[in-house]
Order: sequence, then structure tokens, then C-alpha cells
Amino acid sequence: MFKKLSALLVALLSSVAVAQSDYPNRPIAWVVPFAAGGPTDALARSIADVTSKQLGQYIIVENTPGAGGTIEATKVARATPDGYTFLVGYMGYMGAAPALYKKLEYNPVTDFEATFRFPDTPLVLMARNDHPAKNVKELYDYAKKNPDQVFMGNAGLGSSSHFIAALVANAAGADVKHVPYKGAGLALIDVVGGQIDGMYDQTNTAFPQITEKRVRALAVTSKTRLPQLKDVPTLNETILSGFEASTWYGIYAPKGAPKVAIEKVQNAFLQAMKDKAYADKLQSQAIQLLPEQQYLGSSLAKHTEAEVVRWRAVAAKSNLAMD
Repeated sequence: MFKKLSALLVALLSSVAVAQSDYPNRPIAWVVPFAAGGPTDALARSIADVTSKQLGQYIIVENTPGAGGTIEATKVARATPDGYTFLVGYMGYMGAAPALYKKLEYNPVTDFEATFRFPDTPLVLMARNDHPAKNVKELYDYAKKNPDQVFMGNAGLGSSSHFIAALVANAAGADVKHVPYKGAGLALIDVVGGQIDGMYDQTNTAFPQITEKRVRALAVTSKTRLPQLKDVPTLNETILSGFEASTWYGIYAPKGAPKVAIEKVQNAFLQAMKDKAYADKLQSQAIQLLPEQQYLGSSLAKHTEAEVVRWRAVAAKSNLAMD
């Protein structure tokens, strides 16, 4: 009996080893917890495309918006850890959420296998074209004089566009109304259409609207001005000295996913980033490339842990916690 069980165990382990050795042998799912068309979706699809070419297997991006990404983060954390389901995580639900919500059904640090980090993306503060404020100081002065009359859109409660807008408003001593959407793309449509006053959006999706003069760019969140928007000042040089913020992203698998899957997906991305044409394309959108070491899953794991600590402190200081 013992010999039969041992043989069965050896056979099972051998089959697992074979299955892992030919990984991936079917399409991989990357879950984006926002609607299609927003900055998270756009960057995820771009990186999925170049990574899949290196893997030799399709990466399917699945858009499932809701609750600022926390619902899908929970689902991925509980998904079968077989190496075929990953979460496109970012600073909102992987860094800030533990500080925002008293009850969160996943732990960004302990419930996932950090796989690799994307390049970072700064944000642009944009206003509707017919807003009376012509610059960032005028916008926040207007908000001070007209409490709760400035409506700022965001990608959802706990998103980077929400957190940064709230952080800046609090620091500036201004009262604004935060309007959550199921993705930044939907919020941006309403800024262009004049239904809301403005929003913070990431450069990769903001630039086309600014270039076509559908919105007015008032400030950027990077420490220094962006080459693509030389005439647009930073928050650092206008109303908030020392301010700097970018949105960070990463790919995460459920805890316990096969090591071979984590390594192959990570290495495929690293190889894709060596393509100068692709790197130049990202930089043309003001997406900030990182040293290779910072892309690694081990580095992303440490960064995630540090961000959870950082945003707890920010939320406590700015009174941003929710139920």
C-alpha cells in the first residue's frame, strides 16, 4: 500500500514538473479592475502585448470594474494559484486601500506573489476648457471661495486619482467634491464634456486630450516639468513645495503560484523592456522608466510593503479613512 502511494506521489509530482516545464501552454489572464479606455487599461494592454510576444502565449486583459479595484483584488487573491491568473495591481488598491478601508478582504503584502513592476506614470491636473480658473492656483483659490462647488472626477474610491486629488485639496486647504467613476476613462469623458470641473489623470491617457485642446492642463505631479508639457508647471513650483507623486503598477499572482510561472512572466517582461523602440514609446508618454532591479518581483514586494506603511501615515494625517 505504501509503495503504491509512493509511486502515485512520484507520478503526480512528475506530472506537475512536466506541466510547469512547458509553462505557459494556454492563454494567461491579467485582471484590470477598471473599465476599458483608462490609463491602467491602456498601460496594461501595452505591456501585456510585448510580454506575450516574449512568452509565446496570449495574455488576455480582462476588465472588471468596481469598488476602486478592491473587489477584483479580493477575487484574484482567492483564485487558483496555477500561474494563469494575475492581477494588474497599482498604488490605489495595493498601497492605499489598507489605509482607506477598515475592512479589506485581502492583504496586498501577504496574499500575493509580486511578479514585476511597471514603469511609473506621473499625473496631470486637468480642468474643463470653460472653467473660470486659468491656472492651478486659481482653481484651488476658487475652491476655497466656493466650498464643495468644484467637482473632481476620479477612477474610483481609493484610486490614485482620488487619493492624490484629496491629498492636494487637503494640503491646499480647499473643499472639493470627489466624484468616483468605474475607471479614469469615464471620468475623463465627463471633463471633456464639461459635466465635471476636472481630474488628475495619468500622462499616457491625458496627453491626447491636452494635445487636441479638449481640456486645459493646469499642473503636473512630477517633481520637475515634463518635456512634453514644458509650459505646464508642477504642483511643486506652484502651490505645494516639495510635492511629487506618480502612479505605480505591478503584476501580482495569487499566493502559492508556481515559481516557474512567476519567473517566466517576469523574465519575459524584462526582455521586452530591452527593446529600445518600445522604451522610447513609453518615454514619449512621460512614463518613467526604472532601473532593471526595481522591476523585479522581489523589489515590487518590498515596494508594496513600504507603500502600505506610507499611505497609512498619509491617510491618518489627512483624515482620508473610510468605512
